[in-house]
Amino acid sequence: MTKRTINIILIITGTIGFLAIFWWLNANPTKDFRVHLEGEDNRGEGNAFVQEVNIGEHFEEFSNEYLQLNETWTNFRGADFDNISKSPVKLIEKFGNEGPKILWSMELGEGHSGAAIWKGLAYILDYDEEERADVLRCVSLVDGKELWTRGYDVAIKRNHGMSRTIPAVTEDYIVTIGPKCHVMCLDRETGNLRWGLDIVKEYNNEIPFWYTGQCPLIDNEVAILATGGSALMIAVDCETGEKLWETPNSNAYKMSHSSIMPFTFEGRKMYVYSSIGALTGVAADGPDAGKILWETNNWNHSVVAPSPVCMPDGKIFMTAGYGAGSRVLQLTENNGQFSIETLYDYKPKEGLACEQQTPILWNGHLFGIVPKDGGQYRNQMVCVHPSDTRKVVWSSGKEIRFGLGPYFIADNKMFILNDDGTLTIARPSTEKYLQLEQVNIIENGHDAWAPFALADGYLLMRDSKTMVCIDMNL
Repeated sequence: MTKRTINIILIITGTIGFLAIFWWLNANPTKDFRVHLEGEDNRGEGNAFVQEVNIGEHFEEFSNEYLQLNETWTNFRGADFDNISKSPVKLIEKFGNEGPKILWSMELGEGHSGAAIWKGLAYILDYDEEERADVLRCVSLVDGKELWTRGYDVAIKRNHGMSRTIPAVTEDYIVTIGPKCHVMCLDRETGNLRWGLDIVKEYNNEIPFWYTGQCPLIDNEVAILATGGSALMIAVDCETGEKLWETPNSNAYKMSHSSIMPFTFEGRKMYVYSSIGALTGVAADGPDAGKILWETNNWNHSVVAPSPVCMPDGKIFMTAGYGAGSRVLQLTENNGQFSIETLYDYKPKEGLACEQQTPILWNGHLFGIVPKDGGQYRNQMVCVHPSDTRKVVWSSGKEIRFGLGPYFIADNKMFILNDDGTLTIARPSTEKYLQLEQVNIIENGHDAWAPFALADGYLLMRDSKTMVCIDMNL
């Protein structure tokens, strides 16, 4: 074989390889998804099988002994819904020669559900594959000892994991939402059942791709839930199960994986939600509670997982994966009336975008991990200014890339979890990326996507099958 022939073969091979990589980075795996076909989702008339679910039917109690602590992590993204811990507890920034102090680990059903914490107790909504049941587990934070479980039988097939959501907890109540939209409200301390709600059965909604990702919200002892179907959003009294209001869904917006974010703007409290079809602001209180205050109805992407990031000046940042990119909007108020305007849209490679996790607003800047279709910044942590989220202030660099895992800020440190269970500690900065530590926590970790939870210096994290608790106290 001549040298010229070898060169031609190498050029052809290299070209094919380049085109294959280009296709992989830009392919949209959801473009051919069928959002709904009658009879294919085990719901509605004519289905061969519709399971009757007795929510909360199973209860087991194992112990009532645990070390009571002081702090809480009450829901998805923490009490202020910003993924920034306000705890004064000092945390380590380097693990040293002995490595991280892992207090306990727990095997769970395959999934991505994170924990909520209340003063020494952790609550995790798991899926027990052997029992074929959603199970809320109450465990001691410091030693992982299980105190009690409450659950119900429900048939779920593995679909890149099963569990997805984080409970909402208060001193008195716990509210969970399972993979197939079953809502359960319990007494927090005892695990006694208050009430259950089958959203699919009551509101005829469609379960999102890969099951429910929405995390419930408790506001003043009222559960706030996005339903889709015959109502867009509902409010349910935690004590009684009474529905206090229902938001009409005349445009038939569908439930997404996104969670509802509380937002107060110009003195008006509202709930902001990104459904499949629209970004909507719903009145949170007053005589018109449950009324739509504003909406933009052209946010129509197949898969929406991140939640809206609402900023004090009325800007709202919204992003989604699989090529959707991002949008920045401006909310304005005039004599009690609200209007929303799209400032700009852009593709993932043109600025900050995220596929699964919700960006963090810190010190007037937004932080997030760009998805794999993000061009030169793909899989990098980036910092942008909200005045123009298309302009990157800094990135972690092409040598420091991440996956779809979570990130949050505590004790002036940013914690980032990679897909394989590797934990990175960085210094949050509006000037440059400053990495302090990086170590693998979960051996042979896989799909470590569940959000973090932190209280009293104890950090909970997990991959698809194992949850661990790390003592981060300095």
